[in-house]
Amino acid sequence: MKPRALLAGLALAALAVGTAGCAPAASGGASVPKGCKPADTFSTVAPGTLTVSLYSLPPFVAPTNDGGIEGVDADILESFAAKECLTITPAPVATAAVIPAVQGGRADVAAGAWWRSADRAKVVALTEPVYLDEMAVVSSEGLDELSQLRGKRVGTVDGYLWVKDAKAYLQDGLKVYKSANDMYQDLKVGRITIALDGYGDAPLHAPDRKVKVIKPDPAVAASLRPPQTCYPVSLENAKLLDALNTHISEMKGSGELKKILKKHGLPGSSADTGDAWLVK
Repeated sequence: MKPRALLAGLALAALAVGTAGCAPAASGGASVPKGCKPADTFSTVAPGTLTVSLYSLPPFVAPTNDGGIEGVDADILESFAAKECLTITPAPVATAAVIPAVQGGRADVAAGAWWRSADRAKVVALTEPVYLDEMAVVSSEGLDELSQLRGKRVGTVDGYLWVKDAKAYLQDGLKVYKSANDMYQDLKVGRITIALDGYGDAPLHAPDRKVKVIKPDPAVAASLRPPQTCYPVSLENAKLLDALNTHISEMKGSGELKKILKKHGLPGSSADTGDAWLVK
């Protein structure tokens, strides 16, 4: 999986050449009950439905065979849509076309654990933080401290916020890969014994290993301040942005967001995002 911070530039390039083939699929969500009264008033790309641009990134979001979506973001957005008397219409596209679909008015919102970044905020509006994309240690022993990695063969994927700091700390003990697939192949055959990855992605690649959120360590800034995710919406749809922000706040306050995260194998602590900030 390519770290989502790297995709802003690709998204702008995709917008320039268009996003052919990104027509929304039929909605797989439940129908809206008669007499439903929406909690807020805002416009959508297509009346009566929330069009969601996405690419497959389990456990965060993925299209289903029946035309719906599943995952953390699916549960959150379906809850929002129900409150607003809307169905969900998935619009699966290539990764680099997800943000341009929102920017170009072909989708209302983007799903897929998108980081709140300064570059992204220039082209789309970003909701308040939803959950954290936490740094994790993948090992056989269940390691969770940076100091435990010294003297071991460690791998990570280029593009993550922790790469520079981790390289300075582990030096020759850290190998940086171009792709997660390459890293996990080396982990499988023993060329490395530990992987550093995002918590959500790791269990899918290494189900036979233990995955632990790394404990905060001043040597690696990303362990102290993990990237925050958001839902990108059009800069021109402030009312939708406000409604989503209200819903996110309510889900955090009720504890529902933590339940959703745990349901999909993520730590409930990821909902404790702290104050909003932007990756630069």
